[in-house]
Amino acid sequence: MAPVPPDEGSPRPDRGRVETTMALDGESGCIAGARELTGSFLASVQREHGVPVSARTMDLSQLVVSELVTNALRHAPGPALLHLCIAGAAVEIAVWDSEPALPVPRGADPTRVGQHGLEIVMAVAQAVDIVREPVGKRIVARLGLLDGL
Repeated sequence: MAPVPPDEGSPRPDRGRVETTMALDGESGCIAGARELTGSFLASVQREHGVPVSARTMDLSQLVVSELVTNALRHAPGPALLHLCIAGAAVEIAVWDSEPALPVPRGADPTRVGQHGLEIVMAVAQAVDIVREPVGKRIVARLGLLDGL
């Protein structure tokens, strides 16, 4: 997954790509671990690379990770991967799983219990791409590092 070229003057680490990947085995604590990795990753981006990340982006990134990882572990038959990458002035959150069926966002239904994860992600992210892979699929959500971007 190639990063989006940075805009002139946009936050960007000086030394190449900043990214991390985590294998998700579905064991107890896996979703919490993915959220924790996301918070640690964004904190290190600020601390080690001087790239500003708003508190709102920190919170929303962990929410997006939680929703996408939960869906992958609940609906796919095998392992999954979480990939986080700084791309220009955004963080890209990608979750790959082995299920080939692409998710379809549902319409609003206040009587439906649960199954709102993809809709939540689509509501808070700048962009969401769902890509079929040779094995399974990848869902990529993009959130601006600073509020209003």
